[in-house]
Amino acid sequence: MVLRIVVTGSAGMLGGNLARRLVLEGHDVLGVDLRPLPEPLPGMRHRLADVRDLPLMTDAMAGADAVVHCAGALPSYPAEQIHDLIVNGTHTVLEAGRRAGVARLVHISSTAVYGLPKLVPTPEEHPREPVDPYTRAKAEAEELADKYRAGGMCLPILRPKTFLGPGRMGLFAMLFEWAEEGRGFPVLGRGDVRIQMFAVEDLVDAVVSVLEAPEDVANDTYNLAAAEFGTLREDFQAVLDAAGHGRRVVSIPAAPALAGLRLLERTRLSPVYGRLVHKLLADSYVSIDKARERLGFQPKLSNRDAILRTYAWWREHRAAGSARGAGQTSRDAWRQGALSLAKVFF
Repeated sequence: MVLRIVVTGSAGMLGGNLARRLVLEGHDVLGVDLRPLPEPLPGMRHRLADVRDLPLMTDAMAGADAVVHCAGALPSYPAEQIHDLIVNGTHTVLEAGRRAGVARLVHISSTAVYGLPKLVPTPEEHPREPVDPYTRAKAEAEELADKYRAGGMCLPILRPKTFLGPGRMGLFAMLFEWAEEGRGFPVLGRGDVRIQMFAVEDLVDAVVSVLEAPEDVANDTYNLAAAEFGTLREDFQAVLDAAGHGRRVVSIPAAPALAGLRLLERTRLSPVYGRLVHKLLADSYVSIDKARERLGFQPKLSNRDAILRTYAWWREHRAAGSARGAGQTSRDAWRQGALSLAKVFF
C-alpha cells in the first residue's frame, strides 16, 4: 500500500536516511526542512519550511497518511534555540497533524529524557529526569506528545540512543580525525564503562515498523538501541585498529580531566557538554525488550558495526565534511576548540 508520508528534518541524517528508505519502498514522501537536501533524492518532494510555522505545516500535512517528526536541535545549540526548536517545533507539528487529521504521527524522541539514570538497563517506565537544556526540552516535547496521544491521536514515541551511520559527524569526527592522523585517543579512567549506541539503519527499520504496525501496537513508547555493545575502550580501539597506525586508547585520570572539561565548557572552548562527560563515567544502556516483544524489532548492527561503518563513510567524505558549517547539524564535524591542542599528547 502506497502511503503519503511527511518527514520533518528531511535534510538531516535521520530524516534523509528515512526518506530514502520510504521512497525506495514506493511511498509518496514530502520532506520538510529549513535546509535544502545535501544530495538530490529522485522521487521525493522537498519543501523548504520551518516546522514552527503552523499554517505552513498544516498545509504540508493535508492529505498525509502519516508524519515522522525527525526535526530538532543538537545539545551544542544555545539553550533558547534548543527549547524553541524542540519544544515549540514539536508543539506546532503535533497541532498541525491534529488539524490535518493525520492518522499516525511518529515522534522521534531520545533516551536523553532519562537524564543520567542509575538504573541500567533503563526501561521505558523510568521517570523522565532531565538535567540540562537539551534533556529538559526533549522531556517537555514528550509531555506534549503524551497529551495529544491522550486526545486520540495515534502517536508512537521512539527513544533511540545516540545513533551512528553514514552522514554522522558531530563529536565522532574528532575520534576519526585523530585516528586518521596516527594518534591515540583518550578515555576517562579505565574506559571500561558500557555505552550503548545505535545504527541509523536499525533506527530507520524501527520507524518503518511503527508505520506498518497495528494501531494498538504502534501507539506506545519504545526504547531503541543496539543489542550488542561492549566498552567504550573497545569501541574506540576498533577505530584506531581500522586506521592502521598501531595506536592505542590511552587512559587519563578521570577527576582532573573532568575538572578541565567543565572549565572548558564554561568558557565555550570545548564542545563536550556536561551530560556527555558524566555519561562517559558510568554504564549507559537501555532495555529494548519491549520493542523486541511488541514490534518484533531486532537490531542488525552492533555498536562496533555502527561506529566502523560511520568511520568508513567519514574517510570517504572527510574533505567535503570539513567544508560545512561546523556543529550546525549532525552531518557537520563539531569544532574541537581547545581539545585540538591536546592531540600533541597522543
